[in-house]
Amino acid sequence: MPADPIALLGEHPRQEDDVLERIVTIVGRHAIPKGERHIGDDAAVLAPFVGEALVSTDVAVLGVHLDASLFPLEDLGFKAVASAVSDLAAMGARARAAVIAVCAPAGTDLEELHRGIADAAAMTNCPIVGGDLANAQDVSVAVTVLGECPGRGAVLRSGAKAGDIVLVTGPLGRSSAGLRRRRAGAALDDELVVAHRRPWPRLAEGVAARNAGVHAMMDLSDGLGLDLHRMCDASDVGFELDDVPVAKGATSEEAISGGEDYELLMVTDDPDRLRLIFLDRGLRAPLSIGTIVHDPLRRTLRGEVFERRGFQHLL
Repeated sequence: MPADPIALLGEHPRQEDDVLERIVTIVGRHAIPKGERHIGDDAAVLAPFVGEALVSTDVAVLGVHLDASLFPLEDLGFKAVASAVSDLAAMGARARAAVIAVCAPAGTDLEELHRGIADAAAMTNCPIVGGDLANAQDVSVAVTVLGECPGRGAVLRSGAKAGDIVLVTGPLGRSSAGLRRRRAGAALDDELVVAHRRPWPRLAEGVAARNAGVHAMMDLSDGLGLDLHRMCDASDVGFELDDVPVAKGATSEEAISGGEDYELLMVTDDPDRLRLIFLDRGLRAPLSIGTIVHDPLRRTLRGEVFERRGFQHLL
């Protein structure tokens, strides 16, 4: 039997429709394209997708992806949507829509949570078109995003080739440094703390990279020290890194293994074209960090073995 959304709010009893109407008011701040139907029916109705259709799901759990003692609940909603949309950016896709499933115990401030969801949806131009609520012991937000890749089609992580140049869209370690600073007492509006609590999916960069014809791409959600290995595993190649760009205020280890930067990792045989397209679109030029090599067993940083390290769930 479905959970009662009234009980989830932990307030005086109200009609279920009233509760949902308040949530819809928060997340429904976008214009609905003609012919589409978003929240209000049993399922959303979207216009046909252009090119390839992409689907991805991500889950954010309070206490795992966000420390409730350090950050407001709305940050969990924001991070849940932003991290899911980042998966679309990693494929070079445009965001079309998202559906949200929230599980929470009685007394959870669902309106605060959905304000964070709405902020991320507005920032990424990814409207919330539906969702569900359920009672649970812990707070979690499951986000399914839909995207489209016209033209060349989606960029996979399995296309890296020997001789390709490895690039990232920016310095690394900001999110991990922000968490460290927050634990040490830094304010919520500290620049690095904001990088942790309000990550920015690189959607424009992903589309630009796809248009530039990069061979492989993925987002750095779990750290360069893990995600680069995953890309090379999928492509059956190795790599030789010359450097790791460290964000101001971060440590080298945070840049390598911190995770949740959501910068894009790309490989291409034409880095000059990639930079030109980025700059032509007003985007920061990507940074070269190394080269793809044929031997899948050779994986080094400045000639030393580059060990796998980054964030992994213990299941």
